[in-house]
Amino acid sequence: MRKNRLLLGILASLLVLYVAMPAGAWDRTEAKILTILPDGSGGPEGLTVGPDGNVYVASFGFDSQGALTGLGQLFVIAPDGRLLRHVGIQGSSPHLLGLAFNPVSGALLVLDFGAGNVLKVDPVTGNSSVFATITQDSHAANPTTPGINGLTFDKTGNVYVSDSFQGVIWKIGPTGGAASIWSTHKLLTTTGVPPFGANGDEFNNEYTTMFVANTGDDTIIQIPVNSDGTAGTPSVFVNSINGADGIVIDKHDNIWVAANQADEIVVVDKTGKVIAKLGDFEGVSEHGVPHGLLFPASPAFSPDGEWLYVTDLALDLRLFGLVEAVDSQWCAQVKHYTVSKIRARIPRIGEDDGHREHDRD
Repeated sequence: MRKNRLLLGILASLLVLYVAMPAGAWDRTEAKILTILPDGSGGPEGLTVGPDGNVYVASFGFDSQGALTGLGQLFVIAPDGRLLRHVGIQGSSPHLLGLAFNPVSGALLVLDFGAGNVLKVDPVTGNSSVFATITQDSHAANPTTPGINGLTFDKTGNVYVSDSFQGVIWKIGPTGGAASIWSTHKLLTTTGVPPFGANGDEFNNEYTTMFVANTGDDTIIQIPVNSDGTAGTPSVFVNSINGADGIVIDKHDNIWVAANQADEIVVVDKTGKVIAKLGDFEGVSEHGVPHGLLFPASPAFSPDGEWLYVTDLALDLRLFGLVEAVDSQWCAQVKHYTVSKIRARIPRIGEDDGHREHDRD
């Protein structure tokens, strides 16, 4: 009888703790499949939402067996998941990363990682021209073969391209041409895993700070913008986002980060405090389709702010001679690559179920 009373007491205490826990804390919000890319496609990496509201995705040019050949691939996807268009980008290597529409000129720029070129691309025909070429620079923090990865724009349409290998943020004029070093620092390089330093890059809403994800170091770097538009000294904004990859910033200056080694979206506020972790990996089907997030790479909001679109790169790091990551064996099972979508809402902590979420806006 005494043991029974003790057991009942323990159960009652656990029930009280359970009821007292905030109902909305870390409600991850399920990542759903927006679309499955056509057979033979490699893992999607770059993603942006166009002025037409459609989702534009570029392939990194690797599948579970290794590198693909041919042209880099561009996919245009409707908000309901229909594949509207699939074109090869003329004059490109197979290995594409970031892409975005210049908000001033309207031009679609695509980063050809394999060739070191920033391409201006016709999203209907796939025709392209070289907008800028990035080369090795002795003034870089780590002079080596460039690894162009993410891009963003300032208010006047200047283009800023992250270089993961040289530890540089490059600046290019709105109409293209020569690239110059805007910022370079050891904090933009890495000796970690995956071996990509500067990756996703975005300005805050006031354009007073650029935030840059350092994938190998699991950090977000902040670079102040001086009054004359030059870059200040980079510093670490926040640590411990596992595989910080692409980023997007909402109107409240919250930073939404694709954590590619944790298979989740991490949201931190402008003080660096984590306020949400969204999505998760839910396995690979018998047909080789990943469910949930698997090595998420690039996020972007839908025009109405209701959805966050995310590419599932599903990249097996062993293909590059690296020691496997915790999800590498799952990535090796993937046969059909996906783009996911998540409700772009941050759970409120400690409120009733009916009032526990708020939009990013």
